[in-house]
Amino acid sequence: MAAQGPLERQADVVIIGGGIAGCTAAYYLAKRGAKVVLVEKGDLAFEQSGRNLGFVREQSKHPVEVPLVMACQELWPQFPKELAADFEWVQGGSLHLAQDSRELEGLEVITREDRAQGLDTRMLTRQEVKKLVPALEGQWAGGRYSPRDGHADPLKATTAFARAAQEHGAKVYTHCAAEGIELAGGAVSSVVTERGEIKTPVVVCAAGAWSPKVARLAGLDLPMRVVRATRAATNPAPLVTKLAFNSSTINLRQAVDGRFILGGGVISDYDITLESLRHLRMFLPSYLKNWRHIRLHVGTALLRDVGRAAPWSEARRHPFAHTVNVEPRPEVARVRNSLKLFRAMFPGVQVRDLDRVWAGNIDATPDAVPVLGEVARPKGFLFATGFSGHGFGMGPVVGIITSQIILDAKTPFDLRPFRYPRFREHAMNAPRPLIYRP
Repeated sequence: MAAQGPLERQADVVIIGGGIAGCTAAYYLAKRGAKVVLVEKGDLAFEQSGRNLGFVREQSKHPVEVPLVMACQELWPQFPKELAADFEWVQGGSLHLAQDSRELEGLEVITREDRAQGLDTRMLTRQEVKKLVPALEGQWAGGRYSPRDGHADPLKATTAFARAAQEHGAKVYTHCAAEGIELAGGAVSSVVTERGEIKTPVVVCAAGAWSPKVARLAGLDLPMRVVRATRAATNPAPLVTKLAFNSSTINLRQAVDGRFILGGGVISDYDITLESLRHLRMFLPSYLKNWRHIRLHVGTALLRDVGRAAPWSEARRHPFAHTVNVEPRPEVARVRNSLKLFRAMFPGVQVRDLDRVWAGNIDATPDAVPVLGEVARPKGFLFATGFSGHGFGMGPVVGIITSQIILDAKTPFDLRPFRYPRFREHAMNAPRPLIYRP
């Protein structure tokens, strides 16, 4: 799928990052006639865009995301035909389960907020949950049901957008890391890659977990943390449900081939690195609220980071060389526990064991809200990153927004909550009430 031949030396737009945000932006820009080059340091969708659960859901993390999520719910059902691609799209709805009355109260609060904005979502009693999913067992207090939600294979979907972008003329270069961004008169003038320089007036940072490093190439300081999430897949089983499930202890969906894709609920892992020292004050309030859901790890990641910071380190000159196609470490015990919980939820389903276990890195901002749109300086630099675990489902509308900003200099979406300066302005989005309280 990667572009063949020599590197394109001039482009209207260069996109850094071959995940869902970068590939959809390339698609919508190229579709409208822009000369687009996308560069990716490794394989397409190798990072979180190919490793997530594949959920496309209305259940947003924050109210400001709701307009974007609603737009995506209109888009996703059209893509199999529009892209002429089978990426296992299933619109079977989603069910967010509450284990007790406290979690149920938290779900009720956010459900009222989201319904006020027009989302088709509602609360279910314990009896209604059982009626919706007869095979489900367990002492669930109730749940939140969103019938328009769906799920897809994230790797297949992301590469489908990349292929469609190429069909419209975009150039996609894999194993081609961006190593510098040149400026002239306070504006972007080119992107320097490991294969050469590309002249361009516009750069889109869609680099996910690596966005802070890309931002620093342009003299920008982006606050972000990277957390690990572990996922697993079982052996195939007969169809049980088309729903996507969320709870504090487990996430799951059944893929088209019958496998169950499992996640460990709200628990995530955080590896302490030198980056952890940046913007500590911004992230501390979120950590203090959620510390029971975060597992801190101090070890090889920090030692390697220290070594790479040395003046003689190769990583100083090639900042992404050590990140190419590196498999994040999965927490196997956690997804084995997810398998145990799954068997308790669906005792009638025969699954032997976990066929595959993997992990992915999630890019998280201090307020868990994405960073979208153009910055003031350097002119021509845009962000499409920081999705904090919701990037796959929102990816297509982010691609549309990015193309509108670049080609029309405006978008109908209100991007004020997503603006980059909110961090230094101390105007971050207020957090939602906690569903899973310590």
